[in-house]
Amino acid sequence: RAIIIRNGEVIPMSSEFTPETERQRLQYLAYMQPHLLGNEFTHLEFPRRVQRKEVGKRMLYRDFNMTGWAYKTIEEDDLKFPLIYGEGKKARVMATIGVTRGLGDHDLKVHDSNIYIKPFLSSSPEVRVYDLLQYEHGPDDVLILATDGLWDVLLNEEVAEAVTNFLPNCDPDDPHRYTLAAQDLVMRARGVLKDRGWRISNDRLGSGDDISVYVIPL
Repeated sequence: RAIIIRNGEVIPMSSEFTPETERQRLQYLAYMQPHLLGNEFTHLEFPRRVQRKEVGKRMLYRDFNMTGWAYKTIEEDDLKFPLIYGEGKKARVMATIGVTRGLGDHDLKVHDSNIYIKPFLSSSPEVRVYDLLQYEHGPDDVLILATDGLWDVLLNEEVAEAVTNFLPNCDPDDPHRYTLAAQDLVMRARGVLKDRGWRISNDRLGSGDDISVYVIPL
């Protein structure tokens, strides 16, 4: 995720691409090219995994052209594993991967099968343009780029507050002040080791993911 902090204001510069946010794109691709599912997956989404005893009964479902839910009568094909399964951080494409955009991974397959996942991973990036000449920028106005290890545990506003409080306490002529601010964010997301594991503010769990942070002056 990328955000800009300008005069203490948070300006989002990216949006997350996850199996949940790209559900309709993934389902549409599977609908148009069902052979990509290897006869093991269904492109339809259900609130939970369908069980055999529910064949013939009615259950909520979503197709690629639906934002809301509707009812359908469960058929044998609906017993296949869903193309997108799980919620939040646990959402997976083909029960394997939690991202929907990327480069490479051409040989990535569903475990113990010959079903390729690559067709569902888009290499098209999101592009946003920010005109540096359109605004006046002070020494504490920055672009923050970080992996989800940071954003899983800290809100945009919490990150912005931490940086806007940290930078003024640094020597304005110190070229390492932005590196130190990035390190401060990493430590905040990791937390401190207590009896019940790594904890951050308000006794919340610290990040269990890798944490990489850039703080770039504008």
